[in-house]
Amino acid sequence: MKLNIALLAGDGIGPEVINQAVKVCDAVANKFNHEINWTPALTGAAAIDAVGEPYPDETHEICLAADAVLFGAIGHPKYDNDPTAKVRPEQGLLKMRKKLGLFANIRPTFTFPSLIDKSPLKRERIEGTDLVFLRELTGGIYFGEKGRKDNGNTAFDNCVYTKEEVIRLAKKGFELAMTRSKKLCCVDKANVLETSRLWRETVQGMEKDYPEVEVSYEFVDAVAMRLVQWPNSYDVLITENLFGDILTDEASVISGSMGLMPSASVGTENYLYEPIHGSYPQAAGKDIANPLATILSAAMMFEDAFGLAKEAEAIRNVVNRSLKEGIVTEDLSENKKAYKTSEVGDWLVRNI
Repeated sequence: MKLNIALLAGDGIGPEVINQAVKVCDAVANKFNHEINWTPALTGAAAIDAVGEPYPDETHEICLAADAVLFGAIGHPKYDNDPTAKVRPEQGLLKMRKKLGLFANIRPTFTFPSLIDKSPLKRERIEGTDLVFLRELTGGIYFGEKGRKDNGNTAFDNCVYTKEEVIRLAKKGFELAMTRSKKLCCVDKANVLETSRLWRETVQGMEKDYPEVEVSYEFVDAVAMRLVQWPNSYDVLITENLFGDILTDEASVISGSMGLMPSASVGTENYLYEPIHGSYPQAAGKDIANPLATILSAAMMFEDAFGLAKEAEAIRNVVNRSLKEGIVTEDLSENKKAYKTSEVGDWLVRNI
């Protein structure tokens, strides 16, 4: 099978972790007789430095022509520390999601048996956790009208949703729930926000189409508490953009490291896979970043974008072996030997 994949390394540790994912993907492709055509493209601060735009038209055309996109990270301190910057790397991420129609961010959270005691939460609270967030990506407060008035002393960010935007995200949530435990939680703030009331009434109207799915509705603050109390009580959760951004980062620490969790951003035609961590500029160029989240994102890509379940399982199996045998970077090594980013990648390739 020929796989055409756009490769967006991005900023900070992005190129380093992407390099390891490419090595692993190529090893899997060789093992299962596939051919991968990688097409690199610029995005983020790297693209701003090169062409003045965080998501150039050329990059967009490469993504459109690909079967899937494998993405690293976006962000650079020189923009983070300059509130007056007119162009920012993160604008490229928002633009990419919007132009590619990537309206649903799929973020699984699960535990690794060999790492369960590295979590900041107690074993008995997190054992058996296997949940998935579906976060709406192209609407809400991040895309609403924003600005300043009163000579810059008053700022506003409008949160806007349409019923159609809620339906398409919720539909993916219901469909995913049907393949799992048939439990769906709609996360909102319907006691305060009008957009949340639209979310709740829309999802309630869809329940009749999925009679086997048990649907619950919870306020976002309650979910934030329960995620650290009993995360294994959840299965599939759907929510709007801002709530999802915050809750998925909270959920990520359950596994013991943000460097372990993969994600996918999907639409009706395009598929993008990325680790949930950021660009971690402090570690850039030091060969110390954990590449496993990016590699597990590649496993999601094999399975979801290409329907190659055995290839995805081969990646997950070798990652689990590396964790069990302690072939890990410094974020997971504790007092044992810490392996370099590239050394972890090389070990995975050898053992595939």
